[in-house]
Amino acid sequence: MKLEKKFIEFCSSKKLEINSNQIKIINSLEKFQNDNFDNSFLSSFFKKESKLGFYLHGDVGVGKTMILDFFFKQFEIKKTKVHFNEFMINFHDFMFNNDKKDKAIEIFVNNLRNKAKILFFDEFQVTNIVDAMILGRLFEKIFEKKICVLFSSNIKINDLYEDGLQREQFLPFLKILKENSIEKELSINEDYRINKKDTLNRFLSPLNETTNFKLNKFFRELTKHKTNNPKKLDIKGRELIINNFYEGIAKFKFDELCDKNLGAEDYLQISNCCNLIFIEELPDFNENNSNQQQRFITLIDIIYEKKIPILISSEKSINNLNSSKSLSKIFKRTISRLHELTSIKI
Repeated sequence: MKLEKKFIEFCSSKKLEINSNQIKIINSLEKFQNDNFDNSFLSSFFKKESKLGFYLHGDVGVGKTMILDFFFKQFEIKKTKVHFNEFMINFHDFMFNNDKKDKAIEIFVNNLRNKAKILFFDEFQVTNIVDAMILGRLFEKIFEKKICVLFSSNIKINDLYEDGLQREQFLPFLKILKENSIEKELSINEDYRINKKDTLNRFLSPLNETTNFKLNKFFRELTKHKTNNPKKLDIKGRELIINNFYEGIAKFKFDELCDKNLGAEDYLQISNCCNLIFIEELPDFNENNSNQQQRFITLIDIIYEKKIPILISSEKSINNLNSSKSLSKIFKRTISRLHELTSIKI
């Protein structure tokens, strides 16, 4: 129970609430660690084939990332934590640029194995048909090369890419993931991100003159000693211009970001040059604008990974935003992240 003791000490030092369900997960992680990384003579002699994946799912804001981050930091070996969107962008770039197409996946995974013995994908989800079609072959090689993988997700393995386009092509990946992973659920009856006491007032609603005045007043105050130099981004030959760019502070209309054919790669480039983002005129969501909602979810995921503070003006208040039916589960995570991103101190 060494890991449990360390975790309790960690929570105490950070003044975090200790939950019995979290302790159970910690003990499961310790067993996972012993099964895969205990190299003593006796353990190797009696060792059975262990599962290389640890898949932790649960509702938003229950502490999945905190627990897996704590666990991940215990390793003094080659390791990588990466946002899944960024990982897949790198993978597709490698596939595109590699001449040996028939062996490209194996080469990619061999390179990955040289960099990391354990990977950590936080808030794992699959929404892209291109990714869905390739993941089976990719993760078959990852597990074959004995790379351990940590996943946190809001979604059970069986429910990944639910109702997605051509989901039958995704099923081989689900089979590989289930066969090679320990799946655990973390259940707690509150969202720690939403229940923080230091929430700031940077989610403005409804859309009216008062809200517009507040947003622009705040923007002027933060940029009054800065120069507006529109930022030009080159994304694989495509030019993306941030017109309202003041030395790292950017302001966008929602439609500029989510009503155009932009994706994770574009949002990643935007986030790499911004340290504060304003988003104006966020609409309510329904079945008619689900594509825009999906882009917004991806955008917020990437901004959250980079921990960039945001200010939003919205048609609805943060807890009254609706969702298209197909994205309702995932959007709960987005709402939770909006609470946190509009509360990060500037």
